[in-house]
Order: sequence, then structure tokens, then C-alpha cells
Amino acid sequence: MSTTRREIAAPHWLVQLLRSTPVPIPWNMVARAVLALAVPLAVGYALGDIGVGALISTGALPTVLSESAGPYRYRARRLGGATAAAAVGYFAGLITGGIPAASIPVVVAVAAISALISAAGSNASVAGLQMFVFCVLGTGQHVTGLRVEILLGYFCVGAAWSLLIALATWTFRATSPERGAVAHVYVELAAMLSATDEATSRVARHQLTTAMNTAYDRLLTARSWLSGRDATYRQLLNLLSASTPAVEASVAMVNAGRQAPRDVIDHFIATSAAVLANQEPPKPPEAPEDADPVLAALYAGLARITKGDDRKRREVQPWHKRLRAWAGSLISGPLTWFAALRLTLCVAIAEIVALLVPFERSYWITLTVGIVLKPDFGSVFGRAVLRGIGTVIGVGIGAAVLAAGGEGWLLVLLIAVFAGGVAVGKVRNYGILSAFVTPLIILQMDLASTGSWNVVLARLVDTVLGCAIVLLFGYLLWPGSRRPQVGGRLADGLDSLVKYVDKGLVLAPSGEARLERSRARRRAYRALADLRTAFQQVVVEPSAAGRQAVAWWPVIAGLERVADAVTEVGVTLGRGAPAPADDEIALLTAALAELAAAIREERDPAEMPMPDNEQLSGVVDQIGAAFDAVRGPDLVERAPLRLVRRFLPYHRRA
Repeated sequence: MSTTRREIAAPHWLVQLLRSTPVPIPWNMVARAVLALAVPLAVGYALGDIGVGALISTGALPTVLSESAGPYRYRARRLGGATAAAAVGYFAGLITGGIPAASIPVVVAVAAISALISAAGSNASVAGLQMFVFCVLGTGQHVTGLRVEILLGYFCVGAAWSLLIALATWTFRATSPERGAVAHVYVELAAMLSATDEATSRVARHQLTTAMNTAYDRLLTARSWLSGRDATYRQLLNLLSASTPAVEASVAMVNAGRQAPRDVIDHFIATSAAVLANQEPPKPPEAPEDADPVLAALYAGLARITKGDDRKRREVQPWHKRLRAWAGSLISGPLTWFAALRLTLCVAIAEIVALLVPFERSYWITLTVGIVLKPDFGSVFGRAVLRGIGTVIGVGIGAAVLAAGGEGWLLVLLIAVFAGGVAVGKVRNYGILSAFVTPLIILQMDLASTGSWNVVLARLVDTVLGCAIVLLFGYLLWPGSRRPQVGGRLADGLDSLVKYVDKGLVLAPSGEARLERSRARRRAYRALADLRTAFQQVVVEPSAAGRQAVAWWPVIAGLERVADAVTEVGVTLGRGAPAPADDEIALLTAALAELAAAIREERDPAEMPMPDNEQLSGVVDQIGAAFDAVRGPDLVERAPLRLVRRFLPYHRRA
């Protein structure tokens, strides 16, 4: 079986690498990027100094590159932190630029710091990347002949302008992102229940999991000092929490292969519209008298949405506790130090190579290395290849601009087009992002002042050298890069599933018990969704890691079906169906624990006794299928890297 999968996987790694994420174009982000980057250039040209406009536009780049969807307060923290970090890095680069003995140690140190602070979370990771990128860009600005304080002042003006653009609508659209996230959950519920075949319903269930995770993340990170706005957050969170029974019953309905009544689907769509319009949820339809337990649970879930929940306010963790947790993750997380060491080494090599290349402003080599090797952004091989492909395309665009004699208002128009392309590339594909960000930065920092064909050639050579350094020292020669790192993650996902089985198959007589069960379900589905994302990042590699990710893929699908089967049984509890005995649940959890142990220990799972209970037959069948999937491919072929497996318990993400 493993040979067949190897033959299938190898030709598809490039297809997977070039595949674009099928998401709608974020037109609001496109508009903000165009305004933030093109307006300073247009004003500068109108006032007779397009070079100054380009420098101010550069200050707007951190906000554009860090932009993401989410609550306004979350975005303010993310964008503000990224912009401040970029300013610090830019200043460090400016004061050491032109002095290799000073700039090289500073760039290497900033690279190490940016890798280490990535362990503190997504916002810290983005801030660390911007600090590194603009430190490197700052080292090349000494050739402009302007004083450090003037260059930094232009940068700060551009940064302030871009932040204003990004957050200008906060005052009158304060809760729109959260409201849209909750409404999207009901849209995905309707889509899942409308699916006519298993494959479509499986994809819809994945999208529902993503929508639920997004909604909870946005609401739990949205806090405001305005009482009225906070009341809206709490109302939406209560509504989302009250939807849990309906979500569970819908998953159970789909897992049983049954079609939901049309009035249920219409009700979910109407509820979504009501949430967007800030209106009360519509009255739920009445359940038919002959409804079976699953269908009755679905109609009861609709009624629960209308009633709402009353969740206790979550305590906000103080900053010093978050700082202590981050420091603890560094001390006990060898993989973070491992990634920081790799990034630091490759950046140091890039800085030395940049001294030997006969091109002006060869900071692009170091820039390429740092962006590709960012420790928490997926496959190093995939990012290196996409960066190379995207830059070749971007340099071709830059060459076309020069050939057309791009200047003046044409230059402003091109900056606007490239800015919009960056916003699209951020959500679609890293290669698309590289293809647009390359000519954008070339025009901002090079062509606006030099207009030389040599710049295009230099950027192409620099990028090729940077990708070569990454592929050679950060991938081919780096210990463990081409070995699988997926088995340990799969075992961690199984641990979450074991906890859900333990909580999801027992009666929950109290509200606290029901809340704990729903939390266990969300953690299990989130862990499986994160696992699927991690495998999709690895599957693009042509090495053993990519082949092994493909070989493990049926196991992930099997575990998702186990979770769905547990949800189906849990929905029927308390509606006439008795709860399974404790010893029967213990047999299921023991079987899943054995599966996790077998994956960690690189062996076939042992035969495990299973409960003989018709009520649990669906769960038993799916666990058996998961056992078969683990025994299928060669475990040696899929074995996780021992070093990584040993470190994984200390490197789990929340």
C-alpha cells in the first residue's frame, strides 16, 4: 500500500504547492492596501518629489503585510504591534547601514529574536517578522544620502497613515466582524445539511469547524472598555454557545446519512440574516410528533438558539502571566530554539554572501532567507520554491515597468495594482504574494530613485541565492528537515479525541457538565482541523515527509469519522437513549490510547477488546477503520523523527 501511495504522492507535490486557497477576494483589504500604499506616492508626485512619497509609502507596508480579518480591537493590537516592531527594526537597520561590522551582527541578532518571540503567539510572530524585514530593508537605505532621523520620520508618517486607513471604520462598524463570524456559522450549518453526498458533506463539516473556531476566537479575543459594545459581544457569544446542541445534532444527522427537513435549513439561513441585521432570531419550526431522537434533538437545538445562553464572563489574563507563559514555553520548548538556530545560521550565511555579491543593495538575499525560514509558516521547501517562482514573475513585471518607462502617474497606478495583488496573495497563495510584493518593494525602494535595469537583475540574482541558501543549509543539510514530523502530531490529536470520547458518551445532567462536554468536542474538532492543516503544509514536499503525510491522510479522515460517530451517540443521550456503561466507554478510550501509543512507538497497534453494544456500533466501526488505516501503510515509511517525537510534548500549540 505504501508503494502505491508513494507513486501517487510524488507527482502531486507540485500541484499541491501551486494550489490556490479557494476563498473570496477580500475587497475591503484590497481597498485599504491601495489607499495606504498608493496615496502617499500620488501626493509625493503631485508635490514634485515622488521619492519622498515612496519612502512614506514604505512606512505603510508593515500594516498592509500584517493585515488580517478579525475584531477591530484585535486588529489594532496586531497592526499596532507589527508597525511598532517594524519601526524598531527599521531604526536598527538605519543606524548600522553601510557599516558591515555593525549591520551584520544586528541583523543576525534581530533574526534570532524574531524567531524566539514567535512562540508568544500569532501577533508576536507577525511583529517579529516585520521587525526582521524592516531591519534588513533599513540597512540598505544609507545609499539615499538622507539623515537617519529624516528617513525614520518618513517611515512613521507612512505607518500612521496606514493605521488610520486600517482602523478608520472602527467607530461605526465596531462589532461587524464578530457579527459576521457568528452568522457564517449558520450559513455553514445550512450548507452541511443541504449536501447530497458524503464527500460534499465532509467538506462542509470541515468548513463548519473552521467557522465555529473563527467565531469563538473572534468573540473571546474581543473585549472593549465601552459597556454597550461589550454587551453586544456577550450577546453574540451567548447566541453562539446556545447553538452547540444544534451543531451537534446537525453533525449527528449528517453522520447518519440522513437529509434534514427543509424548514430546518431555511431556519438556519433566516437566523444568519437576523444576526447580520442585529435582530432577534426567528421563531423555530415545530418538531414533528413522530421525530426520532436525532431529529428531535435537532429541533430542540433550534429552540435553544432562540432562548440563548448566559455564559459567565471569562477573566482576561494579565499581561505578566502571558509573559511568564511565553518565557516558560521558551525554556521548555527545544523546537523553538532549534528553529531559531536554523534561521540565525542561514541569515548569517546570507549576510556573508551579500558582501561577496557585486551588486548594490544585496540585502534582498537576507530578506529572502528570513521570510522563507520563518519558523511557524509551514513547509520550508514549499515556501522556498514559491518564493523563487513568485519573485521570477515579479521581476518580470518590474522589467516590463522599466521597459514601458514607468514613471509619474503610471508608477502610482502600478503601485496601486501591486498593493491590491498583495492583499489577494495573502489569502490565496504565497507564490501570488511573492509575485506582487517583489515589484512593489522594487518600485518603492529602488526604481523610484534609480530606475535602473541593474536593479531588476540584482533582485533576481539575490532571490535565487537566498532560496539556494534556504534549500541547501536550511533544508537539505539541516538535521530532520526531510524526515517526517507528522506521526507525533497525529498522536497528539488522538489524545484530544480520547478526552472527547470520555466526556461525550456520558449523561450531562447539569449545565456545567454540558458545557464541559461541548468544550471537549470543540477541542477535539479543533485539534483535528489543526492536524489537517499541518499535514497539508507537509504534503507539498517531495521528500519522505511529504510521502508520509499522504500515507497518514486516511488515518486523519478516520479520526474525524470517529468524532462524528461519538457526536451522533451523544446527541441521543437524555432523549430516551440510555448512556453506555462506564466500562464500555473505558474500552473505547483504551483502544484510542493504544492507537496513539502505537503511532508514537512506530509499531502496529495491538488488538483491543471493543464493547458489544448496538448503540456504540457506529463508534466501534469507525475506530476499527482507524486501526486498519494505521496498519495499512508501512510504519517505518511513516515513522516520525525520533528527535521531534521526543520534543513534541513540549511544543504543542493551544
